[in-house]
Amino acid sequence: MRRLFEIDLKDYKDTYSVFRRPSARAIIIKDNKIALVYSKKEKYYKFPGGGIHEEEDKKEALIREVREEVGLVVIPETIREYGSVLRRQKSTVEENVIFEQENYYYFCDVQDEVVNQELDAYEDEAEFVLRIVDINEAIVTNAAYTSDDYFNEIMIKREKKVLEMIKQGSK
Repeated sequence: MRRLFEIDLKDYKDTYSVFRRPSARAIIIKDNKIALVYSKKEKYYKFPGGGIHEEEDKKEALIREVREEVGLVVIPETIREYGSVLRRQKSTVEENVIFEQENYYYFCDVQDEVVNQELDAYEDEAEFVLRIVDINEAIVTNAAYTSDDYFNEIMIKREKKVLEMIKQGSK
């Protein structure tokens, strides 16, 4: 898969150990709008998706995460690669650890029905909901996003940049 860009804060020492948490993220376009996770508490948009389990295929993770986070059912044969974004920064959870996340983005289609979300505790706390919005609304919302949680801020900057790249590609 082609690398779209990298985010490396270089806020760590090379001697730190590396914790890798790859993720799969869905780009779902419906009626010229984009389906995204919206955090009602934090007021940002992100692509549905999340961590790939150790024995899990990227596409299996994509299907599972989209269903859990937003209740949409991915049609497996429609999954197509878009690109990846590598993120590296000092862990905010453990000392002397580098958090490294390769985010794999895929275009895909979904069934019309929406099933129940199965949110993790932090997702429930952030009040994740499905929103199908104009891509410009998502870009503007994420551009205005600030947080005391720097980890979230970097994630939302990444999502904004990917949204902008998708918008450029659609012209």
